[in-house]
Amino acid sequence: MSTQSTGTTDHPSRSDGFVRGASELIGGPLGDHAVALDRPAGREGRFWTAARIVLALACLTLALHWVQKSPCQDGAWQNNTQYTRMCYTDVLALYYAEGLNKGKVPYADHPVEYPVLTGYFMGALGLPVHALGADDPSINQGQWFYNLNALVLSALGVATVAVILALRRRRPWDAALFALSPALLLTATVNWDLLAVGLATLGLLAWARTRADLTGAVLAALAGVLIGLGGAAKLWPLFLLGPILVLAIRAGRVWAALLSIITAAATVVLVNLPVAIPYWQSWYRFFDLNTTRPIDWGTLWYIGRYLDGKISPSSPGDLGPFEWLNANIPTLNWVSYLLFGLACLGVAALALFAPRRPRLAQLAFLVVAAFLIFSKVWSQQFVLWLLPLAVLARPRWGAFLAWQIAEVCYFAAFYGELLGTATSRPVFPEGVFVLAASLRLITVAVLCGFVIRDILHPERDAVRTTYSDDPDGGVLDGAEDVAWHPRRRHGRFGSPAGPDEVPMMSR
Repeated sequence: MSTQSTGTTDHPSRSDGFVRGASELIGGPLGDHAVALDRPAGREGRFWTAARIVLALACLTLALHWVQKSPCQDGAWQNNTQYTRMCYTDVLALYYAEGLNKGKVPYADHPVEYPVLTGYFMGALGLPVHALGADDPSINQGQWFYNLNALVLSALGVATVAVILALRRRRPWDAALFALSPALLLTATVNWDLLAVGLATLGLLAWARTRADLTGAVLAALAGVLIGLGGAAKLWPLFLLGPILVLAIRAGRVWAALLSIITAAATVVLVNLPVAIPYWQSWYRFFDLNTTRPIDWGTLWYIGRYLDGKISPSSPGDLGPFEWLNANIPTLNWVSYLLFGLACLGVAALALFAPRRPRLAQLAFLVVAAFLIFSKVWSQQFVLWLLPLAVLARPRWGAFLAWQIAEVCYFAAFYGELLGTATSRPVFPEGVFVLAASLRLITVAVLCGFVIRDILHPERDAVRTTYSDDPDGGVLDGAEDVAWHPRRRHGRFGSPAGPDEVPMMSR
């Protein structure tokens, strides 16, 4: 256990128990007289500051991801290469499935299964590639399309790291959790999720810069626009608005939250209207698919179906509860929505009645994690949604790495399942895949438990050992609870911490 005052720069080898233990392999924690890499580059004449090292590591991880996907880039997927080499990517597959290789305009000429901004993104990159390939038949259009997408999505991944660094100037090594993430290495371009991730994190950065003045109002509106654009790409960024609103209610800053919510809603509407009005059926494809699809691989419900099969029904014609839900999709949808709604109410109650007002990233992580836990779809690349939120919510290496190991195990098991389905020869027993899915779910749930513990016991919060309140809070940072709040009525403020509440212990 080490002590560290708020306002100082964090050094993980001192503050993080896991890193401190691992550092013994290379000589132990940073010494009192060592020159830290997180000093500004000009002060010591150093180029390789902590921030630049982390950005370089992110570039390296994304470059290695490109290499890992290289066996699939030519599109000649024979003998199930995309599964045996674990290099499948929707980006390349959907270039042909969505008709982009034939010059079809998304939504206008072909329905797209994604929200409109993702469709716009596909068309903006795919149609020029098709036009180029039409003029030069020697060009492999699919490979060009994939590489162009990989370049843009990787840039968004690096931008996400830069945003984390901007939000954690006193904790630059936190961003290394994202930059070195095995899940980023394996799933960065499986789909277009980094588009929504980049927009959502930029929205959080804009919110973090809000203040109680005109400039702050503009930034609150900008945050709403960016979050709205993220929601128009993958929907989940809109869930960030709930935590913003609840925290703003507790801090008496509702005007800023409402401004972000209004601009986010307006952005979503304006982005969708050009497609929804003239091409309603194509636009509605995303909602129809998500409403009618059954239980997908790797979800809580999939695990339940497997357990149904292991428990003998009372009579041969009976269905277990999860099998019954899979046969009754509308009921499954409502049960999933209900559980997610209850989880959101629990997060809201936690936000309103915790000893101190929680940090925005903590609540955002809990809401998005709850959505994934109770959703009937949990694709392999959805881990990217949680990555930046997990780093901002709880930058502790131990539990984070345990979660990442579980994600790697699921990634491998998932491709084994795909290969077994494609060849009709199981690669391993179904129970292996279910075990991997269970480990992923459990580690995410454990992370949620740690975040909730940090909220209830803010002295355990790693970020609050460095910052006095919430570096992501913007106009909420340092604000007192509203007068009607019970913590304030009893003489204890939600933020900033009173003298007896300043977190000093870092575990």
